[in-house]
Amino acid sequence: MSDQNTVNIFIGYDSKEVVAYHVLSQSLIKHSTLPLKITPIALQNIQNIFKRDRNNLQSTEFSFSRFLTPYISEYEGWSIFMDCDMLSRADISELWSLRDDSYSVMCCKHDYQPKEDTKFLGQVQTKYEKKNWSSVMMFNNKRCKSLTPEYVSNRTGLELHQFKWLDGDHLIGDLPLKWNHLVGVYDYDQNAALVHYTEGGPYFNDYANCDYADEWRSLLGETNFVAQRI
Repeated sequence: MSDQNTVNIFIGYDSKEVVAYHVLSQSLIKHSTLPLKITPIALQNIQNIFKRDRNNLQSTEFSFSRFLTPYISEYEGWSIFMDCDMLSRADISELWSLRDDSYSVMCCKHDYQPKEDTKFLGQVQTKYEKKNWSSVMMFNNKRCKSLTPEYVSNRTGLELHQFKWLDGDHLIGDLPLKWNHLVGVYDYDQNAALVHYTEGGPYFNDYANCDYADEWRSLLGETNFVAQRI
């Protein structure tokens, strides 16, 4: 395992879910016992390296740009990528401690096929092998040099999300499912460490009462907090 005392985190940023990014960041800060380096992957910040037109199958603005994480990390050390529609309920350093240099990337290997054809905001719900594996990834950056801006800008979604940029699935390490708990797919779990509102988060009216919604709203309050002078 490489020695990195700062947890290097990249979060997919979507202009339709701005509040989700900030609440997730607050939840990570609140629970972590290690310093964090949190970087949003926002399209307007990477337009000089990411040249790809959006298609109707992309449910978020970071559907493909997430795979630029190793490049932005200069192919050094380890980095975590996670979707913005998540909430940390545990110390992210516990996930960070699972880094294993024998793998190129590590993720939660869900056996998940959505039943619905649409999700939040009427987005198309695509179905494919390894669905949601790429929503939380720990990259061993030096072993992911095939993920160049040119490659990520031009390869198909299935090539990217099914990890076909690797020389075999044996290079994909397994993370405990509690680090990508799919809300509404898995039963409520008090021990879920990182919950994922993959079908829609409590910031949308249609999902206001989903599992962990009260926790999310509590963190929203903390995110908006400022001490007032008495």
